[in-house]
Amino acid sequence: MAQFDLPLAELEGLRPERREPADFDAFWARTLDEARAHPLDARFERADAPFPLVDAFDVTFRGFAGQPVRAWLLLPAAGAIRRPLAAVVKYVGYGGGRGLVQDHFLWPAAGYAHLVMDTRGQGSAWSQGDTPDVEPDGAGGPQHPGFVTRGIHSPDTWYYRRLYTDAARAVEAVRAHEAVDPGRVVVSGASQGGGMALAVAALVPGLSAALIDVPFLAHIRRAIEVTDSLPYGELVRYLAIHRDDAEAALATAEYADGLHFAFRAATPSLWSVGLRDEITPPSTVFAAYNHYAGPKEIRVLPWSGHDAGALQHVNAQLAFLAGLGLRDPR
Repeated sequence: MAQFDLPLAELEGLRPERREPADFDAFWARTLDEARAHPLDARFERADAPFPLVDAFDVTFRGFAGQPVRAWLLLPAAGAIRRPLAAVVKYVGYGGGRGLVQDHFLWPAAGYAHLVMDTRGQGSAWSQGDTPDVEPDGAGGPQHPGFVTRGIHSPDTWYYRRLYTDAARAVEAVRAHEAVDPGRVVVSGASQGGGMALAVAALVPGLSAALIDVPFLAHIRRAIEVTDSLPYGELVRYLAIHRDDAEAALATAEYADGLHFAFRAATPSLWSVGLRDEITPPSTVFAAYNHYAGPKEIRVLPWSGHDAGALQHVNAQLAFLAGLGLRDPR
């Protein structure tokens, strides 16, 4: 693939106007208040996993509308490193779920607690999931196959309202475990997971860092102008069929647009962007990054597409967190 988007010099200065809903803050405050009216009920059951160097827990907590959400919590084995631990919460990319315990050894091997949140309704494209998407009353209606347009006729019924609420509650869940230092929690993710990490950086106070890679649902209106790749292609196709309802759907999408979360986030952050990324185009990533209000760094990967720098980028993430004082001694 070629570099198809704006030149890097233009990307670095790109700061588009935000079309923020007037009730954006009130909407998310109400949404989270409604979720917190239900007990978190975070449960950690030891997983039957034959890995003696990792303490693995099968987690259930209450997310949107008090609905149960699954997760894994992986810790360095007791005695391997001093507790309580700094924690890295991971949100999963589009179509995936929490997968298997053995998919997630990197962060506990580095000395961190690691909570991997399942993604409601997803987890059958490339990594398995275990959490159903229970839609609220009135959420039904026409949608393109996938999740992007599910309930998009209203911000109250849109799928990403539920998913982002789960993501915020996942931080509360990991903070509830006795092995975790609640004052040292990092959120992370790539693609859809990066968009979730960006949202949570704005919605949840007191985070230590955010690792935001090639985030999805940032500058959505720009994205659907420059790419037909999935998952944005789901929205493009929906708008092509529901022509008379297109502006209402786009108005709903503004409630999860990373531009507005970036404007509110104060958490120190490390980002990545691939200049050949046709799934989350570079201009959409830079648009959110340039609006980000907190301390920030971005790694520009001119030869990468949507791989977020792969494991080489993890080296940069480890160094970034160590620079913030989050690496624990043995």
